[in-house]
Amino acid sequence: MDLLYLIIQNTYISMTVLLIVALGGLLAERSGVTNIALEGIMILGAFLGVWAIHGLEIMPYTPVTRLVVLIVMVVLVLFILFVINFGLFKLGIKNYGLGKLKLGKHENKVFYGINLVIAIIVGILLQQIIIQNAIPKQMILVMGIVIGGIVGGLYAMIHAHASIYMKADQIISATALNLFAPAFAIFTARFIQRGQQIPFNSSFMIQKVPVLGDIPVIGDLFFTRVFLSFYIGLALLALIWLIVYKSKFGLRLRACGENPHAADSLGINIYKLRFKAVTLSGVFAGMGGVIFVISTSTEFNVTVAGFGFLAIAVLIFGNWRPSGIIFAALFFGFMKTLAASYTTIPFLDNLGLQKEYYELIPYIATIIILAFFSKNSRAPKALGQIYDQGKR
Repeated sequence: MDLLYLIIQNTYISMTVLLIVALGGLLAERSGVTNIALEGIMILGAFLGVWAIHGLEIMPYTPVTRLVVLIVMVVLVLFILFVINFGLFKLGIKNYGLGKLKLGKHENKVFYGINLVIAIIVGILLQQIIIQNAIPKQMILVMGIVIGGIVGGLYAMIHAHASIYMKADQIISATALNLFAPAFAIFTARFIQRGQQIPFNSSFMIQKVPVLGDIPVIGDLFFTRVFLSFYIGLALLALIWLIVYKSKFGLRLRACGENPHAADSLGINIYKLRFKAVTLSGVFAGMGGVIFVISTSTEFNVTVAGFGFLAIAVLIFGNWRPSGIIFAALFFGFMKTLAASYTTIPFLDNLGLQKEYYELIPYIATIIILAFFSKNSRAPKALGQIYDQGKR
C-alpha cells in the first residue's frame, strides 16, 4: 500500500506540470491560434522564475529583489481582485455599481483603474511587511511561479503579435521561440555567472498538511508528500472551466476558434481576443516551467524534458476540454512516474531492461494514444488559420 501511495504522489508531480501547461495551450487553441512554443516559454519562465527564487532565499534583499517582491505582490492582488470581481459579476453586481454614475464608454476604464490603484497600494504595503522578515518557503515558491508566469506571458506576446497582427505562419513563429529560449538562457546565465545552472536551496515539498494529512486514505492520497503547486493546478483547472464555459469571455473565445468571421460580424475584436488568449497561454506555460524545476530538481539546467510538447499531446488527448485534460494529464503523469520510478516497482525492476527503455515509456504511450484517439478528437475548426478580416 505504501508503494501505491508513493506512485500516486509522484504522479501528481508530472500531472501538475502537464495540467497547467495544457490549460494554457487550451486558451490559445480555443481562440484559433496554434501555440507549439509552450516548450520554449516553459524554459524561459523557469529560467527567470528559478533565478527569482534563488535571489529570494538570500537576505538582506537587493534592490532588484525588492522590486521583484513588489511586482509579485501587485500581480497577486490583481488576481485576487479578478476572482472577486468575477464572483460579484455572477451575482449581478457589475463594476462596483459604476454604471449608476453614467460613465458610459468610460465605465470599464474607470473600473480597471480603480483595481490597479488598489493593487498598487496593497502591494506596496505587503512588500514592506515581507522584506522586513525572512519569506516563508511556500511564499517564495508562489513568488517564483508568478515571476515565471509574467515572463512567460511577455515572451508569448512575441508569438501573438507575429501570428495575429503580422499574419506570420503560426508554426514557424512558435518554432523560433522554442529555438531562442534555451540559447538565451544559456548565454545569459554564463554571462552573469560561470555556469548555466541556477541552484536553489529550499525543498518545497509539503510532507504532511496539518489536520488534513491525518485523514485515513484521503490524507495519504492528497495531503501527504505534495507540492503547493498541486493545489494551485486544481484551482486553475476550476477557474479555467468557469471562464471557458460560464463567462462572456469564454463564449467569445470559443466563437473565435470555431467561426471567427461570424464572431467578427457580431462585433467581437478577433485580433484583440486572440492576443489575450495567447498571452495567457504563455503565463500558464511560464508557471509550469517553474513548477517543473522546483518539483524535479534542485537547480535550473536549461531543460524541461519535453514537457511542453507532451502538454500539447495532453491537450489533444483531452479533446480541448478542461474535463478531458485533467484525466489526460493524470494518465501521462502516471506514465512518466513509471519511467522514473521503475526501480521501486518489483514487476518492472524484474524485467531487467536498461534505463533508456523505461524512459521511452511516456513517449511511446503518447504515440499510441494519439494514433487511436486523434481520429475522434474535435479541434476548433479555425485552429491554425490566419484570420483576415477582408476574407469571407
